[in-house]
Amino acid sequence: MEAAMGLMRRMPPKHIDTALSALLSLLPQHSSDLLSQVDQPLQVLCDSEYGKEFILCEYNRDADSYRSPWSNIYHPPLEDGSLPSVELRKLEIEANDIFAVYRDQYYEGGISSVYMWEDDNEGFVACFLIKKDGSKTGQGRRGYLQEGAWDAIHVIEVGPDEEGTTNYRLTSTVMLSLTTDNESAGTFSLSGSIRRQMNMKLPVQEGHLCNMGRMIEEMESKLRNSLDQVYFGKTKEMVCTLRPPAEIVMRLPDS
Repeated sequence: MEAAMGLMRRMPPKHIDTALSALLSLLPQHSSDLLSQVDQPLQVLCDSEYGKEFILCEYNRDADSYRSPWSNIYHPPLEDGSLPSVELRKLEIEANDIFAVYRDQYYEGGISSVYMWEDDNEGFVACFLIKKDGSKTGQGRRGYLQEGAWDAIHVIEVGPDEEGTTNYRLTSTVMLSLTTDNESAGTFSLSGSIRRQMNMKLPVQEGHLCNMGRMIEEMESKLRNSLDQVYFGKTKEMVCTLRPPAEIVMRLPDS
């Protein structure tokens, strides 16, 4: 199992589904652990009742059905699927509306979904998902890439209230893949994933959504900076080393 997880951490996002399927066939006894611990590229389904798309993941799946955050109904229909409590469902609806505004301002399009459920520690867990297709044929407003996807998964464990404060544990994963194809630069492909965690103890005066929103905003800023430095920065450094731009090539003086 440890070797399987190490392999999946090094797997490019676009090959995760294939690799995970192969591991499930090799290690059927660890299927539940693999499915719960391996973050897969996000898939999308349309809620026929509301006519709106929602994101599929392990956090809204029950058996082979997925719950829509818009209608609170499983697709395909599932009679005994698990549902959040009435109070938590109200918070989930509000979170989806607010997160859609956040997604539109930061990502200029894309799809977002928020799911919440009770845990065993008298608290709850919230999952915030964003999927952005940045390709020329995607839903992005400025599609320059031949292929491109950004999948962000933010899972926040919210503890019970303790004298006006609550413990929040955020685990965030971002999966990035992009491919360019043009005459001047040729074909270039870059993909990878990054995961970070954050723990904070915050007052609940302004509400859970405000606290969770600030944490996600701060974490996404850190993740974008890390991706820019690690993936784009190192790639640019290597390309400039191997093929220095013409303007910085020193010319020998005329003899």
